[in-house]
Amino acid sequence: MATRNDSAIWSGLFTISPDSGQTLQAQIRQAIVAAILDRQISPSMPLPSCRILAEKLGVARGTVVLAFQQLVDQGFLIARERRGHFVNPEVLTTPSRQVPKGLPSASGLDWKRRRKIPASEMPAPMKMDNWIKSSYPFVYGQFDPALFPTAEWRECNRMALAVLEIRDWAADMVDQDDPLLIEQIQARLLPRRGIFANPDEIIVTLGAQNALYMLAQLLMGKGMRVAMEEPGYPDARSIFRLSGAETVPVPVDGDGIVTERIPDDCGYVFVTPSHHCPTMVPLSAARREDLLARAVEHDQIIIEDGYDSQLIDDAPQQALKSLDRTGRVIHVGSMSKTLAPGLRLGYIVASAELIAELRALRRFMLRHPPANNQRAVALFLSLGHHDALVRRLSSAFAERRERLAQAIACHLPDWRMTDSAGGTSIWLRGPSDIDSGKLAEIAAARSVLIEPGARFFDAASAPTRFMRLGISSIPLQNIEPGIRELAAAAGRRAAA
Repeated sequence: MATRNDSAIWSGLFTISPDSGQTLQAQIRQAIVAAILDRQISPSMPLPSCRILAEKLGVARGTVVLAFQQLVDQGFLIARERRGHFVNPEVLTTPSRQVPKGLPSASGLDWKRRRKIPASEMPAPMKMDNWIKSSYPFVYGQFDPALFPTAEWRECNRMALAVLEIRDWAADMVDQDDPLLIEQIQARLLPRRGIFANPDEIIVTLGAQNALYMLAQLLMGKGMRVAMEEPGYPDARSIFRLSGAETVPVPVDGDGIVTERIPDDCGYVFVTPSHHCPTMVPLSAARREDLLARAVEHDQIIIEDGYDSQLIDDAPQQALKSLDRTGRVIHVGSMSKTLAPGLRLGYIVASAELIAELRALRRFMLRHPPANNQRAVALFLSLGHHDALVRRLSSAFAERRERLAQAIACHLPDWRMTDSAGGTSIWLRGPSDIDSGKLAEIAAARSVLIEPGARFFDAASAPTRFMRLGISSIPLQNIEPGIRELAAAAGRRAAA
């Protein structure tokens, strides 16, 4: 771990010249400010002491003391008693210095011209870095710290660090996964949705997005067409397009994707059948049967994203994969909606031949997900902690959904909710003249965070009257006051 006395860390940051027109004190201040704004000094790392820096630079200690004091007065540094001087974290909340758009980098290289895929031009994700500080975070995909099983998770991590456990996971597994985790996915997670698979039909991924990216890289390319729900999961759409494939929007109604509208020439169909993203409606039994039959008839592969299928809801359905008798369904699962989104662990269930190909591809990408995390999750599953957590989350989310529906009916009567029996969010359609993007800006000023719905549509002129409200991170007692504040923001938008 770096310390304030590591000369290698600081040698390139603090240089002064007797030929400069600036005073020694000014040169020291300029060097420190430049290092701070360029993110070269971490807020957790103390700067060298005044004595050490003075000796290094060959100047009087008082010169360094005055430079540090002025930087404290200006808010760049914080002086902590007996610990030294640190970078003020608030300074780092401003954007770092960047090259203006359209210009080459400082090295003269034009990286956009050299790139082969336009990743930075794909729709940006919804970033709400301050959601945990918000009073009313109706954000999707985050967790509630009050529901996180801290003690159980710590126990499993401690167990994974035992000597015998380390011997099991510390070696390079090349293209394999922790056999205990594969066993637990096979025995504890998949049967919940009616899937029964062999170990060679399962591979661990760094979350569902990593799974989709691997599948796109392996199976898709230029000239291929992928049918997708409209509205639908925007990141999946971008991932498929990055592979060179064309995405084809297919409408969704109260029974899920309209299967008869899926073009026959689409080689792949991407669906979220348990709870459609973002409307949360489940795919009906009749549509499931039709989707599977069409896949056989037109030689199509179905990619099923069961992103929240581990949660228990009022109308549980088996996974589409459980009905598959031809091997045409690829099931993608994730633990983000139950354990934690930051853990980044998911899995793919498919035929053994495809899983073998995915293992070969993954070896060149990252070999395998961190084995210590795999073992900790495996222990978490084996000790029954995950089953207990699923029951607790499912109960809490059901109560929150009900409270949210009541609050919307009371305070936002002009908004219509999609009828859904479960999931971790609610999809809303507002009046025809509403712009949920502008509403989100006004609501954020009242500490209410919402997700505008336009990003889920593929159309060039996406409708602006939709929004998604998540329930996984907002406490029950904050839901009604939050909707009341949102209604006030909506009234203010209308007045504007």
